[in-house]
Amino acid sequence: MNKEQLIAKISEKSGLKKTEASKALVAFEESITEAVTAGEKVQLIGFGTFSVRERAARTARNPRTGEAIQVAASKQPTFKAGSKLRAAANVEKKAKKTTKAAAKKTTAKKTTTKSKK
Repeated sequence: MNKEQLIAKISEKSGLKKTEASKALVAFEESITEAVTAGEKVQLIGFGTFSVRERAARTARNPRTGEAIQVAASKQPTFKAGSKLRAAANVEKKAKKTTKAAAKKTTAKKTTTKSKK
C-alpha cells in the first residue's frame, strides 16, 4: 500500500474527503517526526512505539581494501509494533497452523484405525 492508497482507505473508513484525509496523514507524519527529532517516544497503545536509538561510534572495515574506517555515532529512528498489531499480523499464521494440526490429527486417526485392523 502506498501513500495515495492509504489516504483513500482513511477517507473511506472515516468519511473524510480525500483532501482532509491527506491533511490528517501529513499532520500525523509531521507530529511523529517532530517528536522523534526531539528525542521523545511516541506510544500508540496497541499499535506501536516510535523512538530513537543511539548508535555508538565504531570501527568498521572497508570490504575492498580491508582498511579500518571510523563510523561516526548516529541516531536511528525505530518502530516497535504493539500487541494488537502483532496479533493482527499473526492471525493468518495461526489459521495455517490450525489447519496443519487438524490435518495431522486426521492422518493420525487414519493410521491408528488401519493399524488396529
